[in-house]
Amino acid sequence: MSETQADTPKNLRKTRVGFVVSNKMNKTLVVEHVARVPHPQFNKIVKKSKKYYVHDEKGEAQVGDKVRIVETKPISKSKCWALEEVLTH
Repeated sequence: MSETQADTPKNLRKTRVGFVVSNKMNKTLVVEHVARVPHPQFNKIVKKSKKYYVHDEKGEAQVGDKVRIVETKPISKSKCWALEEVLTH
């Protein structure tokens, strides 16, 4: 039985879309991801935001860009996400 393309570990990695908040560090971005989730008690949709440290090897993203990030192996103590693509400038 052959393994299909969807079953490979590369396609099982988590992806997020967010906006670049900071790019002041060398090869590192801070990306804020905003998720709309239901409140557990009141069942109202609320926004939850989280910031991720993202590895940007080429330094192509700027502050305010909408980007897609993908989960990767730990690069440093707090950085385990990598830039996949810049969606809008």
